[in-house]
Amino acid sequence: MTTDAPMNATKAGLRTGEVAEMAGVNIQTLRYYERRGLLSEPARSLGGHRLYPPDTVALLGVIKAAQRLGFTLGEVAELIDAGRGGHPAPDLRQRAVDKLAEIEAKIVDLQVIRGALKRVVDARCDSLTNCTCAECPIPFLTIGDRPE
Repeated sequence: MTTDAPMNATKAGLRTGEVAEMAGVNIQTLRYYERRGLLSEPARSLGGHRLYPPDTVALLGVIKAAQRLGFTLGEVAELIDAGRGGHPAPDLRQRAVDKLAEIEAKIVDLQVIRGALKRVVDARCDSLTNCTCAECPIPFLTIGDRPE
């Protein structure tokens, strides 16, 4: 009898809490993804509970993986919409190339920031507006000394 419960749940659909737990997200995330169109509106039980198809958990995994690759939810939604018709998203490769270029530019920016912060730490800076360290690497101005 215990073996029938999962099969019946699978046929009827997964409830919100089950999907959230299996996918490692919270319930608010599911509802937000529904509003954004990332997840189709699920069927409802006679009692009004959302019943998600079993593949929702896998779809949530895809969404989270795409986010880890740097895609925004808007970009993920576009890619999912393109693939919903059973066809591959023709521009996925180009989007990945563009995202790679974006990430590489961010890495360069972060390296510049890292270098600047290292100089601040090494100089023992103590203020953004009136630093007393020797050879302060931060351009500062004394509050109240602004030119009119």
